Amino acid sequence: MTPRHFRPLEQPDFQRLEHAGYLKGLLQPFKGKGALEVWANRCLALRDELALLAERRVLLQAQREPFNRFEVQLAQQVTGAGTTFLRWRNLDRSRMGVALWEDLMLHPATPTPLLDDLYALELQRIVLNMQISLTHTIARQALDCANKVVRAEAVYHRRIHGCVNQPKESL
Repeated sequence: MTPRHFRPLEQPDFQRLEHAGYLKGLLQPFKGKGALEVWANRCLALRDELALLAERRVLLQAQREPFNRFEVQLAQQVTGAGTTFLRWRNLDRSRMGVALWEDLMLHPATPTPLLDDLYALELQRIVLNMQISLTHTIARQALDCANKVVRAEAVYHRRIHGCVNQPKESL
């Protein structure tokens, strides 16, 4: 099972991406103003680099011969959150999803020599979409955490500086 037309991404393709891909920065104290925001921005940058890698290396191959002859194409889909994923869709864009790829794989007219390539392409799509989704989610969580830290700091400073108008009975 060696793809002939599609070349999956390999480790050197990822090496140029920041080592944050290994989440080295996840378990740290995040001390200092803006540390969470900086880390979240690194995650967002990594997400965008992964999407660019998907576009330039995977999608570009999927749009060439022999894959561009099928009624099912791999395409980019931008979500409402601004994240870009790879999705299967038909030519008139009336249907989208992995079921289209499954139909393509099972259709007798799909050339047998291309099955390995289509399989490798789908595996690559699945993994890249997962990596993009994870980096996006981690960044969103880090920004949410940063907002909670700001709020906690504000409450702390209100209390320390005597700006509390709370009756004693409520304690």
